[in-house]
Amino acid sequence: MRAPTGSVVGLCSASATMSAMGMAFLGYWGVHEPTPWNTRDIVVVCLAFLSFMALGATIWIATTPVPEGAIERIAPARRSFAVGLVLMWVGIIVAIVR
Repeated sequence: MRAPTGSVVGLCSASATMSAMGMAFLGYWGVHEPTPWNTRDIVVVCLAFLSFMALGATIWIATTPVPEGAIERIAPARRSFAVGLVLMWVGIIVAIVR
């Protein structure tokens, strides 16, 4: 079964938007401040970078060419997007909760 029209474009734009929001969060949160990092800071940055990797993989998975009649790659791309989204929000929650 073919994916609905606009699935690839929707996933790619949602992934790019979440990446931009994550970068804005890291910039606002203070990852660039000169104070020494503690364990919580390292956890937040690692979660954010893992999220960026999953969100970037979403675009790569969704736009990978598939042979005619093969199964679409939308389902794995959706899972990758969901993983990136959850990782980003967990990082934000860890940064907010002390």
